[in-house]
This record gives sequence, C-alpha cells and structure tokens, in this order.
Amino acid sequence: MIRINEDITIQDWELTESFVRSSGPGGQNVNKVSTAVELRFEAATSPSLPPPVKTRLKRLAGRRWTLEGALIIYCEETRSQARNRDLARDRLADLIRKALVAPKRRIATRPTLGSKKRRLKAKKVRGEVKSMRGKVDPDS
Repeated sequence: MIRINEDITIQDWELTESFVRSSGPGGQNVNKVSTAVELRFEAATSPSLPPPVKTRLKRLAGRRWTLEGALIIYCEETRSQARNRDLARDRLADLIRKALVAPKRRIATRPTLGSKKRRLKAKKVRGEVKSMRGKVDPDS
C-alpha cells in the first residue's frame, strides 16, 4: 500500500510489478538477475483518485501514460531489485502528489500606457539605428 496523503492511498492490487534485465553497470550479474522494475498503475480505472487528479496526472505523465490509461514507471538506477522497486513506488507517489495540486488560475492583465509608450519608443529608436546602416547615396 502506498500512502499519498491523509485521504488517498494506493492499494497493492492496483499495482502490477514486472522485473526485467537491466542495462548498465553490474558486471556478470547484469546477465543473470532481473533487477530493473516496471511498475504499472491502472490510473484511469483507479477508485482511489478523483477525476480532476486523473486528468492532471495524465498531463504530467506524458509518454508514461498508455492508451489503456495505465501509468508505467520504469526504474533501473541501482543494482538491487528491492531498491529499484522502492524508487519506482516513490516516483509514483511523487507524481500523484504533484497532480493533487490544482494550478492557479491566470488573471489576465493589460499592459500599462507607460509600458506601451516605452515599447513603441524603443522600436522607433531601433528602426532609426537600422536605417542609418544602409548604403550612402553620393548624390544627396
């Protein structure tokens, strides 16, 4: 069971773990032991998460979200299967905690009159500098 906060806990039956051979350091051990973990969480059908959290989680997950609505976290950082399993569960919990925070609504603002005038003045000055760079006409 993964405890996200006081209200939300992910039960073990919602998670599927599969262990595969890892790449990277490990010597001969890397060819014998399946240390990398692939944690699969069926987020779209999970009763633990409210719908707005699911939509934010989908956006945060990006490529890790499958077409079936599962969130897949792959971890092969360490040479220990148990440590990789803990890291994957921690990453899942962190991702869900980020999805719990509702983004602030943006309040539309208008530029001030002074800032508009400063911008136009800067454009005019820049245009004058560029116009002085042209070829010099010998007749005038």
